[in-house]
Amino acid sequence: METGGRNAAMGKRTFTVLTCIAILVGIAVVAVTATRKAGSNIIKMATTTSLQDSGLLGTLLPNFEKESGYKVHVIAVGSGKALKHGENGDVDVVFTHDPAAEEKFMKSGFGVNRREVMYNYFVVVGPEEDPASIRADEDAAEAFKKIAAGNYTFVSRGDESGTHVKEKSIWSAAGIAPSGKWYVSTGQGMGAVLTIADEMRGYALTDKATYLAMRDKISLVILCQQSEKLLNRYSVMAVNPQRHSHVNSAGANALIEWLVSPEARKAITNFTKSGEQLFFVERPE
Repeated sequence: METGGRNAAMGKRTFTVLTCIAILVGIAVVAVTATRKAGSNIIKMATTTSLQDSGLLGTLLPNFEKESGYKVHVIAVGSGKALKHGENGDVDVVFTHDPAAEEKFMKSGFGVNRREVMYNYFVVVGPEEDPASIRADEDAAEAFKKIAAGNYTFVSRGDESGTHVKEKSIWSAAGIAPSGKWYVSTGQGMGAVLTIADEMRGYALTDKATYLAMRDKISLVILCQQSEKLLNRYSVMAVNPQRHSHVNSAGANALIEWLVSPEARKAITNFTKSGEQLFFVERPE
């Protein structure tokens, strides 16, 4: 009887322990399932600082989120870093302005569903007094030649962003490899570069949208624009799920399709600063 009682007690304890384990496992499974379900509503997007600094994303994304139920988490960096995030599978979608790098990204199999969304122009800005006398230049390369010839301060992003890549292409067209104290490479975003150039009374290349968004905070003026070399195209791409199976492919493609929808195109066209349109959706000839 005594032995039977002990066995019965042990059996009850074993049953209780197993029951507790089963309950804990069930809770864990529910928690993981809930996390995955919540995560499926998150879209991670790597994009350029220009889209963040200009304020465009703050206008577009709330509308998409309200309509779709997705929540977009933005990582604002230079185009080069944004594309690297895509290559590594750190994000679901990439929205950049470096056509050559984007084509390489696609050909290497890292991206799918690339769509051109809009364009604007880069501009060369500098102090009102314009010591390099570039105000009348229609060719950005000629303007860069004058800046370099006079050793006038030029502030560069120096971060392999789309803006920096464009800047390097203009220096190349001018036949110049910039160096020296007059050439200031910052490794910072567009807003910081404009602030530094303003403080140093120097020149800089910037996307027009960010400049217009900051115009009331700085004294720099636009001195060269509308040059063919200054065309600035923005495209969006989903990260290839065959490369990174964990990415939110459905969310990425939903965002892409919305960005090229009539509603988004209208919002992009109507986005202005001081009454001036910042981005354009019709492809220029």
